[in-house]
Amino acid sequence: MNVLPVSLHHSIHTLAERGWSARRIARELGIHRETVGRYLASKPAKVTIGSPPGEEASKPATNPAIGSEGEGADSKPAKVTTGSPVRGRSSCEEWRTPIETALAQGLSATRIYQDLKESHRFTGSYEAVKRFARAFRAVTDLPFRRMECLPGEEMQVDFGRGAWVVADGQRRRPHVFRCVLSHSRKGYTEAVWTQSTETFIRCLENAFRHFGGVPLRVVIDNLKAGVIQADWYDPDLNPKLLEFCRHYQTLLAPTKPAMPRHKGKVERGVDYVQENALRGRQFASLAEQNIFLAHWEATVADTRIHGTVREQVLKRFNTVERPALRALPAMLFPSFEEAPRSVHRDGHLEFAKAYYSVPPEYVGRRVWVRAESRIVRIYNQKMEQIGVHARIESGRFATSPEHIHPHKRALIEQGADYLLSRCRRLGPGCGAWAEAMYRNRGDYGIRSLQGLLHLAKEIPVGQLEAAAATALERACWRLRDIKAIAAAGDNVVQLSFLQAHPIIRNLSAYHIAFPS
Repeated sequence: MNVLPVSLHHSIHTLAERGWSARRIARELGIHRETVGRYLASKPAKVTIGSPPGEEASKPATNPAIGSEGEGADSKPAKVTTGSPVRGRSSCEEWRTPIETALAQGLSATRIYQDLKESHRFTGSYEAVKRFARAFRAVTDLPFRRMECLPGEEMQVDFGRGAWVVADGQRRRPHVFRCVLSHSRKGYTEAVWTQSTETFIRCLENAFRHFGGVPLRVVIDNLKAGVIQADWYDPDLNPKLLEFCRHYQTLLAPTKPAMPRHKGKVERGVDYVQENALRGRQFASLAEQNIFLAHWEATVADTRIHGTVREQVLKRFNTVERPALRALPAMLFPSFEEAPRSVHRDGHLEFAKAYYSVPPEYVGRRVWVRAESRIVRIYNQKMEQIGVHARIESGRFATSPEHIHPHKRALIEQGADYLLSRCRRLGPGCGAWAEAMYRNRGDYGIRSLQGLLHLAKEIPVGQLEAAAATALERACWRLRDIKAIAAAGDNVVQLSFLQAHPIIRNLSAYHIAFPS
């Protein structure tokens, strides 16, 4: 069995009297937790001055700070005061002042030992310095700083376990949502079945409506409904919850991970609800439990004299905090579904078994879809809107023309007017033939318009213009006619029939009058 020095033996009992757990004592003194438990189970024996080191296992000393040198002590354990270890006859005791100064500066035991040897001709061991520093830190824990808030500045939020709901022979235990205004301690409580984002938002909204206003910030822990990735410096917050906070013009402030005391007011508030209102009760439905909680809030929680502020909660809320809350918006936060989606290779994403297009640069990337009752909005990861569609039935496709890449957009999709305007740019002959051809053939001629534009890449424009003019005079409305005329080139003799010429007599000159 390991035998501890008398100083550590006494330190264990002293720290245990101060309410420290065995785990914490073991961590601070650098020994095994089972060893701490064994020494706590045994009563400290009386130690006489000058006890040798070999007898320290059964003879406790009064110095929790330092030393395995076996210095003597009183028979009763000495009381340790915050900020100063009990004085003993350690080899470090002579250098207490410089060691305390160095510890206050945050220096390590190694650095302190090096400085003592160089500057003060210290003859003790490094282990003695380490034990002295460890014991000094163990009794100099800083007190927590108490944080109080101005009226309307903060609301703390948390979840706990509600009372059992027994219905149809089945027992089910809901969650209980609890929020507390930090200044007045006015609370709101609601029992819910889930902790989803939608449920969390509705609970917050019900709390704001119950208070008649909105606080400056809402302090939450890192529950999944609000925080996607916990990080004290840069948390990844749920976009839907952020949109809710923008709607109500409040700030969402997650606590530091694994630091529940950052919202200590509501932590105790959840315990208060469970102990005072719900313990030993069960209800026939969730609605019955919420009715009871509302009555309890009004008749018990609001009328109590709070132990910290020494004032009735409801009175303090009505006179001080309610006027400081921000005004509620005119409308409730709109209800919508929201989820991340991946964009498929065809430029569409799937939501509720329907398909919606996005800009082509987002193919293969993750986007956010927000679906309201009639509209579907699509956002990128920066929550910038990149598309909007009317909501469609499952199995249908909604494709916006602007979401089709120009290289994937056929000319025929541009329509007849666009194609005719392109034909006019080739020249007056091509433009006149295109218009005449489309009037004669209708929609069947749209592909011929597209073919004429393609011919302009193979045939010189001048030659194509001449061929189009010839086809127009001959009333040839097929694209193959223009190709044949252009291929014949100068071998074609064009005969134009003139309606008027100086040598051509007018038909009236050939009028023959017959007697009646």
